[in-house]
Amino acid sequence: MKPTSVGVMGLLPGPSLVERSVMRSSRLTAELLIMPRVWLDYCQFLMEQCKVTRTRRTLDRALRALPVTQHSRIWPLYLKFVRSHPLPETAVRVYRRHLKLSPENAEEYIDYLVSIDRLDEAALRLAAIVNNDRFVSKKGKSNHQLWHELCELISKNPDKVKSLDVGAIIRGGLTRFTDQLGQLWCSLANYYIHSGHFEKARDVYEEAIQTVTTVRDFSHVFDAYAQCEENLIGARIESTAELGPTEEDDVDLELRLARFELLMDRRPLLLNSVLLRQNPHNVHEWHRRVQLYEGHPREIINTFTEAVQTVNPAKATGKPHTLWVAFAKFYEANDQLDDARTIFEKATKVNLRAVDDLAAVCCQYAEMELRHESYDTALRLLRRATAMPARKADYFDPSETVQARLYKSLKVWSMLADLEESLGTFKSTKAVYDRIIDLRITTPQIIINYAMFLEEHNYFEESFKAYERGVALFRWPNVFDIWNTYLVKFIERYGGKKLERARDLFEQALDGCPPKFAKNIFLLYAKLEEEHGLARHAMAVYDRATCAVESGERYDMFNIYLRRAAEIYGVTYTRAIYQKAVEMLPDNQARDMCIRFADMECKLGEIDRARAIYSYCSQMSDPRVTASFWQTWKEFEIKHGNEDTVREMLRIKRSVQATYNTQVNFMTAQMLAVSGSAAPGTVSDLAPGRTDEMRMLEQKAQRLAGEAEKDKPKEKILFVRGDTTQNELEQLTQQQANPDEINIDSDDGGSDKEPDGKTLNPPYSPLLPLTLKSVRAQSCASIWERESWNWFSCFVLCRSAA
Repeated sequence: MKPTSVGVMGLLPGPSLVERSVMRSSRLTAELLIMPRVWLDYCQFLMEQCKVTRTRRTLDRALRALPVTQHSRIWPLYLKFVRSHPLPETAVRVYRRHLKLSPENAEEYIDYLVSIDRLDEAALRLAAIVNNDRFVSKKGKSNHQLWHELCELISKNPDKVKSLDVGAIIRGGLTRFTDQLGQLWCSLANYYIHSGHFEKARDVYEEAIQTVTTVRDFSHVFDAYAQCEENLIGARIESTAELGPTEEDDVDLELRLARFELLMDRRPLLLNSVLLRQNPHNVHEWHRRVQLYEGHPREIINTFTEAVQTVNPAKATGKPHTLWVAFAKFYEANDQLDDARTIFEKATKVNLRAVDDLAAVCCQYAEMELRHESYDTALRLLRRATAMPARKADYFDPSETVQARLYKSLKVWSMLADLEESLGTFKSTKAVYDRIIDLRITTPQIIINYAMFLEEHNYFEESFKAYERGVALFRWPNVFDIWNTYLVKFIERYGGKKLERARDLFEQALDGCPPKFAKNIFLLYAKLEEEHGLARHAMAVYDRATCAVESGERYDMFNIYLRRAAEIYGVTYTRAIYQKAVEMLPDNQARDMCIRFADMECKLGEIDRARAIYSYCSQMSDPRVTASFWQTWKEFEIKHGNEDTVREMLRIKRSVQATYNTQVNFMTAQMLAVSGSAAPGTVSDLAPGRTDEMRMLEQKAQRLAGEAEKDKPKEKILFVRGDTTQNELEQLTQQQANPDEINIDSDDGGSDKEPDGKTLNPPYSPLLPLTLKSVRAQSCASIWERESWNWFSCFVLCRSAA
């Protein structure tokens, strides 16, 4: 058959040739009934010849002749054939037959029905597959997407979809797909809008904004509602402009505008309703709802009533007692005190979440009575709140009600104590404070208030007993305020009359006192000793304080110690204090102390002591960092020293600088050694992007190591070489030689030279200081070290000087 069809397709066949080809193909299909390839070629040939009826009949014959298992090869060609011709009725019937065999192709049929505008049957088919839980979309659509397509189809074409109950379908989706409520409500409203039922659409929108529970769905519905109202107003304005305004049209337009404005004004309240539907126990939203109703007392009362009835304190977000307080204050603001008292009374019986909430209600209740000058009522309320219950309860026991635990609320007791001080008697106030201490709910401030109250009524010993009770209850650091106030008040009261008792109090306060709080107590202690005790006791207190305070306050403590010691005993007494300060303080502060110490010694004429202090301080002063110290020392030597002392200062400066350089270079060499221990190429391997930066760091380390190698001495250096040369030394020796001197080396034939002519330089050993007959008063050891002499030259010079 293929050659015949090819030959036919390659020519311009006439009727006879086409008929012969058709007859041959027909006979061939009759002989080969179960060959689908023959049927496909035959049907394709007929489709190309545009023989519609014969093609349809041939496809039907093929389906009847072939087994069902091979129908899947015929149906694609059959469906393609019916879609290629404008035969909607035939195509619908063919698709219906096909869906009996392959129901999974329903989406293709629905798309064809939509294309030929047979939307009613399309909606029926789409609703069927949506309700079929076993249907699997070939296009990968979910059941929710198919439902959305159905809602969009029926809502936009209400006049063409007659077989379905649109309202029931969409409302069924509202209970089924709760995460898309806004979209489904808008679809239902659009159905009524396209149907021309605008009032029904408005009712749907109103129902939607009153039932949605998420802000997203509310925004979707509200925006669609506002857009609908705006479009209706615009359409009314256009129709009025075309037909001419009438009184009825003006009234209708004004009504629509008023409705639109009311909708916009209601938006915050509607949104608040949505949030409250999400969480009806949200206290903040209830307060906000009350604010939205400002100026409408009846709505405010209804809102408060609904709020206190709805909010469960155990589930509340926020503080539920604030609703009761705000409700009562609203009645109070409107001069309805009886109603406010009723609200407060009801609030005190509610099982709130925490004891502090109930205490806040009681305090607000009492404050309201105080504002209206009902002082006795306020006292009675607080006494009732703090009354001991029949059965004691632990304050933190959640199994007990808050009413049973209220008697341990410090907030209520504090307010009661304040009212008793202002309105009650001394006895009742003292009883309240004692009760607070007995319940062990007191604070350091309560103790101080109690003691101050007793002091105001001239019960001084009672006030000191209150302090003692507070000291026994609290530990450091909470007890600091009690001790501080106690000691100050005791000194003010007795001064030096009860000195031993005061000393015992200070020692008790300092026992276990943290360094952070010790300074103030030590200063009070020292002041007491200065004014009423012994000076040496005061100095001993200051000395203890320098060790007991924090390291950051130690410098200030030493300054106070020095100033008081100088005033009491004189500046000479401060030498030991300066020495202790230099030993205990850090380098920066110790350096300052050394400068002050040296300045004091200089004023006293002790130049050598001042120079020794500078020399000691130089060991902690890097010349590159502390240039001010070296400048101070230089100015001191210029003023009080001579050339040798200046040279000695410079020598020490070079030695100290060399020491610091050696330390820095040693650290650099260590870092280089650690970095050099890694395998070559490590830097570039581990950090390819940072090769240049790492190479620069390595080069810098190598350069520092080279400098360290240059600074490193070839052998052990014990001194800094001076400027005197060997020739100058020989000349000086010849000038000062003794003519009667006996050559002590001639007896044993010894010499200070080895056979090869090298000079013997024995190791350095300290020599006794001998005073020279010259202006310079130096020791042999210092001359040896400064001038680099050998032992023989030093011996000769000392011999001539002696």
